[in-house]
Amino acid sequence: MKKLICALAAALMLAGPAVAETAITYTTDETFDDVTFGIESAIEGAGLVIDSVSHTGDMLERTREAAGSDVVLFTHADIYGFCSAKISREVMEADITNVRFCPYHIFVYVRPETPDETVVGFNSFPEGPMKKVEALLDGIVRDALELD
Repeated sequence: MKKLICALAAALMLAGPAVAETAITYTTDETFDDVTFGIESAIEGAGLVIDSVSHTGDMLERTREAAGSDVVLFTHADIYGFCSAKISREVMEADITNVRFCPYHIFVYVRPETPDETVVGFNSFPEGPMKKVEALLDGIVRDALELD
């Protein structure tokens, strides 16, 4: 029994730490175009620069047949990537491995089965300094959706 416990403990240590990552989302009846315009404006209004826009929905639809699928996942889906030099420096000075979270992303999508709903969201972050990033992303989304 002692050998079994030691073997299980060793296996768990080799597996590495578990990271539970969840998405924080908001749903609105605003159109995809209105929401993406609001997200872009809110990011830039916060003094940040959009580094990339990934047109994930277009890519998935374009490659759907080649991937052997007939499932249409999104009507629209884009992901905005950007950073805040000030907050990034703070969180990385607190823990250098927080570099793994940069750039930060906000996603926007519409599903075919709910065409009148646009979903906006971002990843939640672990307790500690990264909660500043989560608050930044939440503020941007809330500003874009005019929730405050």
